[in-house]
Amino acid sequence: MKHVRTTALLAACAATFLLSACGEESGQAAPAAPTGAPASDSATASPESSTEAAAPVGDVTKPGTELKVGERAVVPFKYGTTKSGTIAITVTAIEKGANADLAKYGDKAKGITPFYLRATVENVDGADLAYSSVSLRALGADGRSTGVIITGSTDQCKSGTAGKDFTKAGAKFETCTLQGAREGSEVGSATYDKGDGYDKSPVVWKN
Repeated sequence: MKHVRTTALLAACAATFLLSACGEESGQAAPAAPTGAPASDSATASPESSTEAAAPVGDVTKPGTELKVGERAVVPFKYGTTKSGTIAITVTAIEKGANADLAKYGDKAKGITPFYLRATVENVDGADLAYSSVSLRALGADGRSTGVIITGSTDQCKSGTAGKDFTKAGAKFETCTLQGAREGSEVGSATYDKGDGYDKSPVVWKN
């Protein structure tokens, strides 16, 4: 994964959330909460460690595969320290929001445009993945980091979590990952970069 050196810094902490624009070469966006508990509105520029999942069942989408929005990727998946299986992710939309959507972030969101990565997640092999969650990452039109990291949710983009019945093949849930870009910039793709191989060569969805 290529990274970008941005020229400005927008980083601020609060008791319940942090929104930042990277001011130096950074690792990939940190994942949502590693347990079933909801993630608070927060962000970080620290590197993201790769995860390893059990051997997937059936054919999986190879790391580095490029897909169109609406196409399905089958990937090995690990959640926390005990849950692993095979899931399918279909990115259904990459939507541009308005700066006003980030009102709860206050001045920390000045000059930032939100983008919403909407997806459907399916349990492929029937593993017990109850209460798990999946997050995606946005890349700019140049295929590099947008330079802005946001976590949490807004009224326009609610992060979804698997229910207690996400233990059967074919079970599905909808989710949305909140991402951001500097004002005037665009998001060109959504990526899945969790797990062995995908951390260096993510699956990419483009409009």
